[in-house]
This record gives sequence, C-alpha cells and structure tokens, in this order.
Amino acid sequence: MNKELVPKELARPVDSEKITINLGPIDLGQIDLLVSEGFYANRSDLIRTAIRNQLQAHADVVRQTVARRSLVLGMHHYTRADLERAQQAGERLQIQVLGMASIAHDVPVELALATIESIVVLGALHASSAVKTALAGRIR
Repeated sequence: MNKELVPKELARPVDSEKITINLGPIDLGQIDLLVSEGFYANRSDLIRTAIRNQLQAHADVVRQTVARRSLVLGMHHYTRADLERAQQAGERLQIQVLGMASIAHDVPVELALATIESIVVLGALHASSAVKTALAGRIR
C-alpha cells in the first residue's frame, strides 16, 4: 500500500471527527486495489467519497427530517455569554443540532445545568468533560 508522508496536523481537517469501521478482507482488498490503481489517494479518500455519494442520494430525506425535527444544521457554538443571556431571560435551551454543537470550555457546570434542558446532537458534541458528565441525563 502506498503510504503518504503527510504532517499529522494535515492528515484530516480540523472540523472532522475520526470514526472506526470494520470491513471484511475482500472489501478492504478492493479498496486497496482502487487506491493502488490511482482512483483514490488513500483508503480514507475512497470512504469519504462513498459516504458523500450516499448522503447526496438521500439528501431529500435529510432535508425533510431536519425540517420536521427542527434541527439546526451545521456547527453551533454556545458561549458562556449565550447561556448567561438565556438564564437572565428565564429560558431553558433545547439544543438540537445535526452537525456539531459545542459548549464553551469556560461554561460552569451550574450554568449549563440551569440553562440547558436537553441536547440532541446528530454528529459531534464538544464540551468540557465536567459539563458533559453533569448533562449526561439530558443528552440523547
């Protein structure tokens, strides 16, 4: 297999998440064959392309579901100031994101508990381990 020398920080985009998949040896061999023949730069390139093709094939279903479930699409960051404003207004947030939701690392556990009613994230949730632990019962 052709190993590329790429600096670790350039190996995957900053806004990506690493996943692990299990493949049978025949599928893996076919992937390696396509890579060695130059159709793809590496295994990850083929897998990303295949996933994007499947997502494109189901794009209408995704759009309809995002609208029906009132999901925020993309990346949404909640700052300490955002949560303090919600607390002052007496609001409880129902965070629903398809993509990535992040809660600033300077958000104290008490503030998160006081302002976040529930979290549904289809994708990735970034927050301090203390906030994630405190909100564990509210994360679906």
